[in-house]
Amino acid sequence: MKVGLQIPSFTWPGAPESIGPTLGRIVRDADDAGFDSIWVMDHFFQIRSVGATEEPMLEGWTTLGFMAAHSTRARLGLMVGGVHYRNPGLWIKAATTLDVLSGGRAWLGIGAAWNEEESRALGFPFPPLSERFDMLENTLRMAHGMWSGERGSEAALEGRGFAAGRLLNSPQSISRPRVPIMIGGGGEKKTLRLVAQYGDACNVFGSPEMIARKYHILDEHCATVGRDPAEIERSTLQTVNLTQDGGGRRGETPAQLVDRVGALADAGVEHLIFSVPAVHDPDRIAALAQVIPALKAL
Repeated sequence: MKVGLQIPSFTWPGAPESIGPTLGRIVRDADDAGFDSIWVMDHFFQIRSVGATEEPMLEGWTTLGFMAAHSTRARLGLMVGGVHYRNPGLWIKAATTLDVLSGGRAWLGIGAAWNEEESRALGFPFPPLSERFDMLENTLRMAHGMWSGERGSEAALEGRGFAAGRLLNSPQSISRPRVPIMIGGGGEKKTLRLVAQYGDACNVFGSPEMIARKYHILDEHCATVGRDPAEIERSTLQTVNLTQDGGGRRGETPAQLVDRVGALADAGVEHLIFSVPAVHDPDRIAALAQVIPALKAL
């Protein structure tokens, strides 16, 4: 089992001046603790499931670059990127840049997106879902082309509402055969079909039973497109509030957490990413560091 950390909030004491130093410390602590990956959301407003819209939120790719300078081991990515925020070429160049500057530690996390409120507020076009899926597939096709060979491809690429004349990528990513692509979402007809065709990892939510169902459907899509399902890493995002006595809102003891993760492993999860409330508290990372060896052994 791989273990990742998602940083969902920047509502920290002393913000905004404290955000940079606090984030740097969190990333260093997580890297030292043995987390395999560290993620931030790709939003411009805080989302309703985490806090108030007006709470601090940072732009994702800039934040990942900062995080790369404060870590040496963990892979870094967006959990997950909203495809309509950037055109396909920019998605791939940004991920390549992060990969090169981090020494080969980037993820391309991407999905069809959902947050219409922040898009309308800040002037981002918010196409219908069917068009966002077209944008997603265009980006995934372009990623495979640009991350091929030493400098990408000389071929042109056309898709619905999209055309690219030369898929040049210089410098090329350090990660080979490409920066790994994680596609977020559990849509059974479109999203998981795109994972089977283009992805290196999926990310789905829910109970162990729901997750197992999504993975089974992914296996069916892999059979349809002729893909070995073992090539695709199965991940999930789960919230954890670890305490020694299990107290607090939705608190868990270390033993309870290991049992919960065991059920997720039985469902097929290979990469468990924790969203940690109040992650700016140093005790949060320290507590998780104590159970990471047991989780990785599952």
